[in-house]
Amino acid sequence: MTNAAEDAYEALRGAILSGAIRPRERLGEVELSRQFGVSRTPIREALRRLTAEGLVVFQPNRGARVAEWSLSDLQETYEIRARLESYGAALAAQRIDPEQLPRLSLLCDQMEQRAQRMSPQDLDEIATLNSELHAIVIGAAASQRLTSLLSAVVEVPLIVRAFRLYTPDALARSMAHHRDLVAALEARDAEWASSTMRAHVLAARRVLLDAMVNSPDL
Repeated sequence: MTNAAEDAYEALRGAILSGAIRPRERLGEVELSRQFGVSRTPIREALRRLTAEGLVVFQPNRGARVAEWSLSDLQETYEIRARLESYGAALAAQRIDPEQLPRLSLLCDQMEQRAQRMSPQDLDEIATLNSELHAIVIGAAASQRLTSLLSAVVEVPLIVRAFRLYTPDALARSMAHHRDLVAALEARDAEWASSTMRAHVLAARRVLLDAMVNSPDL
């Protein structure tokens, strides 16, 4: 893959995940090539990769658009994520480098500090810190196949700004899950880590689905 194609992929993926390009928004090759300063060939390759990841969909006579998710899509996505990430957490409990544990604890500290304020900016920063925590855990599982399978489903909360939907109680529960997960990893208890991760992901699913039911235009 050329550098131009990789750069286009990273730029377009970043724009989708940041919300700069929203769900259902059209992704025209000509417009994107102008926006990112590359030819249409790298854009086409970037769209192909993002389609494979589930972040972009192609529609007949309409071209490429940013994917959107129905209730059933999200239910399935989070169930897949719960199964895969709980397995990854179990592996991480057995394989994690002890030197990574202080970083996980620090991430918990930083998220909890922001959770006390709950401004939109703090909640978006929690989403970023949360992604880093999950990435460290999955990385510690040391399974390239697992990482590949999770590459799309773990990004859904970022795209829909899920942490902005949390109530104070739901956010406190999420923070407590993080602490339990780190404790399980420190104890190298695979079963504890797995069950905590599954509960954490399914609780996040409940928050998102409830919000979508109560706000259909979300």
